[in-house]
Amino acid sequence: MAASHVVAIDLGGTKIAAALVNRNGGISRRMVVDVDTVSPSAPVNQIVGVTRDLVGKNELNGHIKSIGIAVPGLIRRDGTVWAPNLPGWRKMPLARRLRNALRVPIVVESDRNAVVLGETWRGAAKGKSDAIVLMLGTGIGAGILSGGRLIRGAHELSGCAGWMVIADTFGYEAQAVGQLESLASGPAIARLALKEMPAPLEKAASKPLTAYQLAKAARRGDPVAIRVYSETGRVLGYAVANLVSLFDPEIVVIGGGLAQASDLFLDVLRKSMKERAQPISGKRVRVVTSNLGSDANLLGVARLALMRA
Repeated sequence: MAASHVVAIDLGGTKIAAALVNRNGGISRRMVVDVDTVSPSAPVNQIVGVTRDLVGKNELNGHIKSIGIAVPGLIRRDGTVWAPNLPGWRKMPLARRLRNALRVPIVVESDRNAVVLGETWRGAAKGKSDAIVLMLGTGIGAGILSGGRLIRGAHELSGCAGWMVIADTFGYEAQAVGQLESLASGPAIARLALKEMPAPLEKAASKPLTAYQLAKAARRGDPVAIRVYSETGRVLGYAVANLVSLFDPEIVVIGGGLAQASDLFLDVLRKSMKERAQPISGKRVRVVTSNLGSDANLLGVARLALMRA
């Protein structure tokens, strides 16, 4: 294996995805394992093990250029990581610990920033210097590239899109996770459906209802499921209108798990966005679905690892 490869790691709350990536963005080998949360050090040790398994060598130096890791949280300027879904990760010195264990250059980035770098390198926003990727799933976040530069914010918290305010209502869920996330995330879609559960969905409701199940019901023609996804599209359109008016991007890419259901809400989202966004920006921006899926994070940190090695 030539040293033109990097290892890309996408550390999530439940899974670790890893891949060998070459300088052209080609993935030659990949692995996925469940995250071990038995201790704060367990995920770190897993990353070390997965990296060695991918490369096939105990000594990595000379076989890979560097390692890039996307994490679900905040990367502080002192290099420590806060990841609320990983127990004990309030100030995890991830890069330092991995450098000590693996003896190769390490790059750590938030998953929000990783996803927009991946999409602008090899995805739906390829070659764009002004792009936003809105990640929709259990939570809602955004990666923002403006003038070719990542928007980070004073506290590395730019892109917390789930906290956008798009309505007057402000209940418990909004206080806990942000208003947009309380209205348009995967769990929010399920909650909305349960408020008016009709007979066709009663059987599904005997188990915890998910946005995925609701999407299947909508495609079968269930009117409530269709209406819930349409309402989700309307609310997301307001959020995208805010992003478009603030940043004037060339493209907004819809990613995350809910992108798989974009056929049920994307047209409504686009219409709602155009009604509310700054008129010139709203007419010119493209709103599309990701074609990279979960590989966007891997390719984003691979790009950073290749650039900084």
